[in-house]
Amino acid sequence: MKKILLAGQVPQDCIEMLENKFELFKLYEAANRDAFLLEHGDKIDGVTGGRIDAELISQLPNLKVIANYGVGYDNVDVGAASTRGIRVSNTPNRLNAAVAELTVGLMVSLAREIPSNHAYVKSGRWASEGQTPLTAQLAGARVGILGLGRIGKAIAVRLTAFDMEVSYHGRTHQKDQPYHYFDDLTDMAKNVDWLVVIAPGGEGTHKIITREVLQALGANGSFVNIARGNMVDQDALIDLLSNGGLRGAALDVFDGEPEVPEALRMLDNVILSPHKGSATRQTRAQMSSQVVENLVAYFEKGELLDPVI
Repeated sequence: MKKILLAGQVPQDCIEMLENKFELFKLYEAANRDAFLLEHGDKIDGVTGGRIDAELISQLPNLKVIANYGVGYDNVDVGAASTRGIRVSNTPNRLNAAVAELTVGLMVSLAREIPSNHAYVKSGRWASEGQTPLTAQLAGARVGILGLGRIGKAIAVRLTAFDMEVSYHGRTHQKDQPYHYFDDLTDMAKNVDWLVVIAPGGEGTHKIITREVLQALGANGSFVNIARGNMVDQDALIDLLSNGGLRGAALDVFDGEPEVPEALRMLDNVILSPHKGSATRQTRAQMSSQVVENLVAYFEKGELLDPVI
């Protein structure tokens, strides 16, 4: 029976499916990590869950495959894996709808000020203070998407249905797509009302949303991040939201999460979510199955269903 290391926690249903196919070793439960790896490291054929860096990979001399739980794989040192000839998979497509759905929900909540209006009615203030001010809307607004991959496309389709004008910026111009392409991120920010970030994380996109980009979005602009918190100059974002440089922000991810700066939490013009992009029961069950399916396919046929490398 092939032996799989759980480097970090994965959902219980994933563990149960893995236990039906493989012998599991739970690194995250070890009292002494180094001692655990010294005892079991040379037995391990595959790994999933948590952070899988070069140091961990070096302690698994017979490792053959990494089945990442999630579509983003910046938690995996792909370079170190590639050097050793270790295959890497991820879990694309299964979470597209869930992430796109939350993105739209955050945008509607911010534009229509749903949380504050909900609190206004719940507190009884409507009866004593009258109606709240008018809000913005999505229809007729321009949105720029950073990263028109699988999830970016799913977001674009839904925002088009909201009668928004969609543009995008990415590494390449996808000529088969009906949306306007900007080859410069700052230029796109200047020409839209909403900026949505859904590009992959990693060194290439670290702090890609600079103060300059946010300033280009402007005082009437709204910023949405559903990707990675470290892709944004968070201090600049807080500053601009505080001084009128941006109209608002809807954020599912943060730099240094789960810690969120008090200055950001105290702002009235933000909608905050605790990294829930793919966190639906249906999506997580599908992702769990996909991890197991990739491992089974590799060990039975020598190929991954969802290869990264």
